[in-house]
Amino acid sequence: MISLVPPASAEDGYRAWLRYDTVQDQERLKEYRNSFRKVILDESSPTMKAVKSEIHAGLAGLLARATEYADAVKDDGTLILGTPGNSDIVASLDLGERLRQLGDEGYLIEQRRINGHLSIVVAANRDIGVLYGTFHLLRLLQTHQPLDKLSLTSVPRIRHRIVNHWDNLNRRVERGYAGLSLWEWGTLPEYRHPRYVDYARLNASIGINGTAINNVNANPSILTDQFLKKVSVLADIFRPYGIKVYLSVFFHSPVVLGGLKTADPLDPSVRKWWKDKADEIYSHIPDFGGFLVKADSEGQPGPHGYGRTHADGANMLAEALEPHGGIVIWRAFVYKPEQADRFREAYDAFVPLDGKFKGNVIIQVKNGPIDFQPREPFSPLFGALPNTNTMMELQITQEYFGFNLHLAYQGPLYTEVLNADTYAKGKGSTVGRILEGKIFDYKLTGMAGVLNTGTDRNWTGHPFVQSSWYCYGRLAWDHTLTAGEIADEWIRMTF
Repeated sequence: MISLVPPASAEDGYRAWLRYDTVQDQERLKEYRNSFRKVILDESSPTMKAVKSEIHAGLAGLLARATEYADAVKDDGTLILGTPGNSDIVASLDLGERLRQLGDEGYLIEQRRINGHLSIVVAANRDIGVLYGTFHLLRLLQTHQPLDKLSLTSVPRIRHRIVNHWDNLNRRVERGYAGLSLWEWGTLPEYRHPRYVDYARLNASIGINGTAINNVNANPSILTDQFLKKVSVLADIFRPYGIKVYLSVFFHSPVVLGGLKTADPLDPSVRKWWKDKADEIYSHIPDFGGFLVKADSEGQPGPHGYGRTHADGANMLAEALEPHGGIVIWRAFVYKPEQADRFREAYDAFVPLDGKFKGNVIIQVKNGPIDFQPREPFSPLFGALPNTNTMMELQITQEYFGFNLHLAYQGPLYTEVLNADTYAKGKGSTVGRILEGKIFDYKLTGMAGVLNTGTDRNWTGHPFVQSSWYCYGRLAWDHTLTAGEIADEWIRMTF
């Protein structure tokens, strides 16, 4: 007996929005096949290898045919991906002034004639920009966009676009709801789980360039040589995708790990301990991003225990990281039972310290003054720290939106706070423009999203949490996008 029924395959959510299923619109499919007959790229760097891997899988899936490669443009329908440094074709296109405006991570995508042949170019100054442009191009195909006269540029508005994981070293995830932690500490550094690469792909596809991999209620053991060797393997895997690793640190680590009698940030022995620890970390991870710190909050120790300020604590760590180019992300989520008005506690703690933090410190402020509530106004700290780098912390995991049980899309919450006007410098001083550094002269800009990816097959427990993850990344890249247009993209790419 011969069955003529094609095999059915269930969608389990693992591919998330990077589903490269064959384009069903036959007119679009014909257009795309004519536009991508050959691909030209250099794969001499790890990031360009990632570009080739993604474009190969994407075009093969979307166009339902093998991806072919070439060395020169000889026919219509050639895709060129590269930088002036790794592509003679890109270098010959006189893109100098346009590329200068794109910085290190921006890119351009355009249809143009090369040697008389209609081609599509993805160009950037650095390899990571080419990778971001590759994901954008594939997104256009996934959402069935026309390619005729295609011409666009894209540059991130925010410099540090980070996801925070509240993962413990025993692999339990605080507010996780999606299985165990992705990080298999028991098998690292020898075994590299394939999910680590797919995790990096998903984040890079939405422009994420940093990940703080452990809980802000930090276990000091993360700073031991045993764990740093494991973390360095994750950093190696993430690096081609433009993602730096950050670590949450326990403020009393010099006492617990170093045998010191104090963790006073002004004590010379403590400062030396952190400097030596930073040197050790960078010997394992040369491009280490920096420290994320929860201090003097919910029982976590901090500088207040020694009569010091948040600035004293942050600056001590910043001094240790500064020679290596690392940053300190100091959380503003602080409160204690004695405070009569929790709403204003972070404001009272940080506003008097404005201007007293080192330049490589950035204060991470939750979107609202309480704690990721479904309805609360923006934090009054946005607009109140003109002389202190400030970033926003959003929650992707559904701590207050029904865990993994309820369907929720948090895009409208994110855009509501980003578009809220603080009037810090008159009308138009929105939270988003403050974060971008357009209102105050911030040297560091950033956004963080608390992400709950775990061992559940679909990454996030409830599949719709993926929509908030996707939305967060897109807004961290460009906060002027609307929740509606991002939702439209995600739905078309995912389903």
